[in-house]
Amino acid sequence: MSAANWVIHLPTTLTERQAAVELLVALRTSLAHMPVLDFGEATVSEEDEQSTRTRIWCDAPIGEPRAGAGSRRCERLVDHP
Repeated sequence: MSAANWVIHLPTTLTERQAAVELLVALRTSLAHMPVLDFGEATVSEEDEQSTRTRIWCDAPIGEPRAGAGSRRCERLVDHP
């Protein structure tokens, strides 16, 4: 049996969804060097509706796996064409 992964929930004082997405994009950009973070699974939700989460990145499998890195994932926003 493998150890469970942990999820970090980071509340903000932002009041608009777009502002929350922009902050998440900035966090992904500034923390991209940390392999322990999986921004492909990042979501946002309203404070009082935390059970209704919105995925931000497409994260669909693309191309061939990179050596030692597993499958490659799409890093574009979820609603891209």
